[in-house]
Formats: sequence, C-alpha cells, structure tokens
Amino acid sequence: MGTKARDALASERNLPAKTAADDNEAHWDTGDDDSVAHPEPIAIGQRRLPMIPVAFLGIGFYRAWIEIAFVGSFVSFPAVPALAREWFDGAGVIVMILCVLLARRIGPFYHHPSLFILCGACMTLSTIALFATMLVPGLGSDVVMAAAVVGGVGLGLIILIWSEVFGCLSPLRVTLYYSASIALGAVLVYIFMGFRLEWLACFTALLPTVSLAMARRSMARVPEKRRPQPSQINFRPPWKIFLLMALYGFAYGILETRAYTGLFGPHSSPGVLVVALVIFFSVALRREKFDFNSIVRIALPLTVVALWLVPMLGLEATVLSGPCAIGGYTAATILIMALCSNMCYRHGVSAIWLFGIERSLRLGFMFLGRGAAFVGIHADLNGIDGDFLISGLAMMAVITATLLLLSQKNVEGQWGISFLNGSGKSRADKQAQRVADRCGELAAEYHLTARELEILRLLAQRKTVGMIERDLFIANGTAKAHVRHIYQKLDIHSREELFALLDPAPLDPLESDR
Repeated sequence: MGTKARDALASERNLPAKTAADDNEAHWDTGDDDSVAHPEPIAIGQRRLPMIPVAFLGIGFYRAWIEIAFVGSFVSFPAVPALAREWFDGAGVIVMILCVLLARRIGPFYHHPSLFILCGACMTLSTIALFATMLVPGLGSDVVMAAAVVGGVGLGLIILIWSEVFGCLSPLRVTLYYSASIALGAVLVYIFMGFRLEWLACFTALLPTVSLAMARRSMARVPEKRRPQPSQINFRPPWKIFLLMALYGFAYGILETRAYTGLFGPHSSPGVLVVALVIFFSVALRREKFDFNSIVRIALPLTVVALWLVPMLGLEATVLSGPCAIGGYTAATILIMALCSNMCYRHGVSAIWLFGIERSLRLGFMFLGRGAAFVGIHADLNGIDGDFLISGLAMMAVITATLLLLSQKNVEGQWGISFLNGSGKSRADKQAQRVADRCGELAAEYHLTARELEILRLLAQRKTVGMIERDLFIANGTAKAHVRHIYQKLDIHSREELFALLDPAPLDPLESDR
C-alpha cells in the first residue's frame, strides 16, 4: 500500500464501523480487545461455544439484588407491609415514565455518570435500610416503605441503563447475553442463600454497584459509532411489541402467586434457570440459524401447563406449576428484550424511550393481573370457580400474544413501527452509505475518472469483475483494466487492502472472528 493510502488508513483508525456481516451475526468472538489474550471457545461436538464477555452479564447482579431485597422469599424482613412490593414497582414505573418524557434532554444515560451514581446510591441505601430492620428491632414499617420507594427509583434507572447497553447489540447477541445473565442471576441467589446474615447484607448491598460498573464497562466496549446518539428517530410507536408485553405481563401477574414455591423467587426458580440455559445453548450452538419462533414454542406450553395444573389438581400442583409459570414468562421476557433491542440496534430508536414504555406497561399489567387473581380467589362470584375464571383470562391473554407473535415473519419485522420523514434507515443501510461516501472521497483524492468511481463503488459492494461487466454492460477485460488502473492510482495490490482503505476501522471486538 502506498504512503498516501497508508497515511489515510492510519488517520481513520479511530473511527469504529460495522460491516454488513453484523446483520447475520457471522462473527462470534467476544474478547475484550486485540491486545488481550483470549481463552479458546469451549467445544461441544463440532461446535464451539462463544466466550461471553463478563461485563455483559451485569444484569444478573441486579436481578439477584431485586429478588433478595424485595420480591424473593428466602430473606424474611420484619414489619414488611403488604404493599411494599407495589410501592417498589410503582416508584420504578414513575421514574421510567419521567425518563420517557425527558428522553431527548437526559439521554443517552452513559453520557451522565451522575445518573449511575444516583442509581447506585438509591439501591445501596435501600438495601442498608432493609437489613437494618433485621439488626435494629425498633425500626418499623415506615423504614421499609421508604426503602421500597428509594429502591424503586434505583430500579427504574438501572433498567434503562442496561437497556441502552443491549440496544447497541444485534438480536442474537442480545438473546445470548441476556439468557446467560438470567442464569447467572439465579446462581447468585443460590450462593447468597448460604451466607450468614451479616455477610448477606454486605454482599447484597454491593450487587447494584457491581452491576453498574459492568454496565459502564460494557458500553466502553461498544464502538463509538454504535453507541446511542442524543438525536432521536421520528416514528410511531411499535404497538405490537407493547401489546405483546402487556398481554404476557397480565398473564404472569395472574400466575405470580403460584410461581414462588419454597425458597425460590421470580429470578431463582428452577424454571428460570432451565429455560435460560436452554435458550442460551440453542443460540450458542445454532448461531445465525437460530429460530426466534422457538422461544414462543417454549413459552406457550409452559404457560398453559402452569395455568391449568392448580385448577385441575389442586394446590399440591403448585410445586410443578410455579416453575412452569416463571419459565414460560422468562422465555417471553427474553424474546421481548430481543425485539426491543433490535428496534434500537437497527433503527436508532432511543432505548430510554422504548424500554421505558415497555417496562412501565409490563409492570402495570402485572399489577392488574395480581389484582384479577386476588378477586378471583377471594371475591364471591356466585358459585363460579375463581381459579378457572382467572386461568381462562390468562389463557386468553397468552393465546392472543402467541397469535401476535406468529403474525410476524421474524424478529426483524416492523412490529407496528412506522417511520416519519424518511427516517429509520437500518444500520446496514447507513454503513453502505458511509462506504459509498468514502469511495467519493478516494475518487477526489486520487483523481479517479467517473467510470473508475463507478467501478470502485461496485467493488465496495464486493462484486467480482464478471459481475461488474454484466452490471455495466461492458466488454470482457474492460472492467479488469479499470480495476488495475484503480489499484495503481491507490497504490494497493489486493482486495483486502482496498476494503481496508474503504472501511478503515479496526475490527469490532464484539464481532471479530476467531
């Protein structure tokens, strides 16, 4: 490569970019960077499992915190009011709605370290207050309610912080990392079950800080070009995703009282661990051949079994229906995470806006589901079996959600989103435009003719000489001569050098091949 071309290549090395291969997930290395020695992927048969960057598993830490502090069952905090969970969820919903309304002003979150500090402080103080009620008997329900509100504020922020991170990744990678994080969260809860109270309090208080530090580390690993931008795309909301989430949230709210059995809570149930691992290994082994509809085939039967076991067999069936309920819901949440992240990844939609609405609606409909379950169990329904009635409501919600899922051909569908003013180009389209612009810059710098520029743009599309001749209706050998002249002017000798000059960014460590 000549001196001028080499200098131009070197000057561009700090501009991260993404190739069209990102859209089909052809590359699976997940090492930190090219200067670090990476462990070899684990081989299973003829397949190699991708190595997961530890930083992207941080969601598992805050999921473990949620269960231990507020919605689990193995820690019995004294003087906990019945509405503490609702105050916790409600505070999170309010924070997320406020963030949605202010998304244009406060986003992206990773630009504001103060939000990370606020989030960590809220969750840590909430944890300290909760465990203080066990160590200081005089503290009562008022302290617990205050802890629930403060913890809910942290919950809303950390959900949106991690949503920004996952909104920078492709659907397959989101599914892989998110399912692994869910499994890690369950394992962390199992480990914490063996701690003495003093150690449990200390390590639980550290979980949010660890999760937030991993979120910062994860975003630092995402190339600058792929990070969320302050500007937002003008679009109408993806109503199908919101409806899908609301239906599953309502159904799970009805099932929630059956989902927790023994020492297990919503993030540590055996059903959660099994489903998360099944999806993780399915993605890791099948990779670009993974069918997202298979997640529906996991969620639907598990939810159906959970709905009818108790009405048909009695409360003894809760031991089985609980893991089935939370397993089905886990599959649904993994799919919804992939769908929403894909909107952010492909179209530049604000993760704060999209996930803020999605999670707020989900928590709201879970509350409605819990209310419907309470009415069905305790209200006088003139002889109607309440269990069968609420199970029927949940079944209708799940069937409707499944039909909605099957109406979409694939995860790349629009899901009801429509773009305004011509916005909403996919990242692949934007990358193609960037390379085309780069061809124009090189043509001007190295004095290429109009025909040479035309051929250079076709070469940038990775077309062969024969394909170029057919596209331009030129005689055999003419395109080869033009290519030779282009190489001479750019002082390069191979297509590899040409592609490096056209798209000079270093390989993205999330996407590079091993």
